[in-house]
Amino acid sequence: MGYARKVGWVTAGLVIGAGACYCIYRLTRGRKQNKEKMAEGGSGDVDDVGDCPGARYNDWSDDDDDNNENKGIVWYPPWARIGTEAGTRARARARARATRARRAVQKRASPNSDDTILSPQELQKVLCLVEMSEKPYILEAALIALGNNAAYAFNRDIIRDLGGLPIVAKILNTRDPIVKEKALIVLNNLSVNAENQRRLKIYMNQVCDDTITSRLNSSVQLAGLRLLTNMTVTNEYQHMLANSISDFFRLFSAGNEETKFQVLKLLLNLAENPAMARELLRAQVPSSLGSLFNKKENKEVILKLLVIFENINDNFKWEENEPTQNQFSEGSLFFFLKEFQVCADKILGIESHHDFLVKVKVGKFMAKLAERMFPKSQE
Repeated sequence: MGYARKVGWVTAGLVIGAGACYCIYRLTRGRKQNKEKMAEGGSGDVDDVGDCPGARYNDWSDDDDDNNENKGIVWYPPWARIGTEAGTRARARARARATRARRAVQKRASPNSDDTILSPQELQKVLCLVEMSEKPYILEAALIALGNNAAYAFNRDIIRDLGGLPIVAKILNTRDPIVKEKALIVLNNLSVNAENQRRLKIYMNQVCDDTITSRLNSSVQLAGLRLLTNMTVTNEYQHMLANSISDFFRLFSAGNEETKFQVLKLLLNLAENPAMARELLRAQVPSSLGSLFNKKENKEVILKLLVIFENINDNFKWEENEPTQNQFSEGSLFFFLKEFQVCADKILGIESHHDFLVKVKVGKFMAKLAERMFPKSQE
């Protein structure tokens, strides 16, 4: 009886696996038609959330990037690492499997094809494959299929109702960087939905920790920042990131240009919320933050950082908090802005910047800061 039950489970697994693999092949034959929606810096809208004041950042992720830096990583079974002829053959087979899975993902369907959209039954099979499989190259292909489907608004509800959120979130515990990145992309696309956000909030601390501790400028770190940016489009869950703002400023100072932009989008979402102004001013900022204000720095980086400072300056009630300055520690953003002369020296150093818009923004920010820090009544 036990033997028959075991054979039954094996047969069921093969049937589900075969059906899911077919679904993945159907879906990943072509690139989704709405790729333009998944470009960075989207509209900032969230399904059924309502109005979002200001220019909030809602980031979509393209999970079929031909320039993915991690595509050269191939998973090998333990016995393939032995320097023997059998190990060499095993490694060759592993590379071939990874190549076949990757080629299936990269195939393109005709522009008018509906094969990119899976039915609920097919999505259920793919989710079963994600839940049951332990092979990284299979998980990668399945997660790409889910990510492509999660680009469609109606599929976000279906995947949630099929129990897909905890299934994909469980993959975040993997050590494989490619699989973790794909799981973050799926959750990122699913998070553009009010109900999905309410259910995904329990994973925000884990995503935040993984993002901060990941290799600097890595694909996993960028995918995590995009997910956190989506989760902060509205004010409802921003307080969950209060203890990590200092780390975001550190990433901003140390990261490359792409990382800087992604952190700025996240910080700008936080800065537009008056309830987060105090938390932002409490954050410890690197001493190198002021050095970013120079002629060599990217113009857009300077402008976005100035907008963040302006929003914080506008949202914080300086007069009411003047007697309680001791709640802000040395090295905080509060003291960075409070030390007006030091700040002025660093910022006014780019007044000769060749870009007129930068000059205007710098002048506007300095005027506002001077008015708040040194009101006329105290002169």
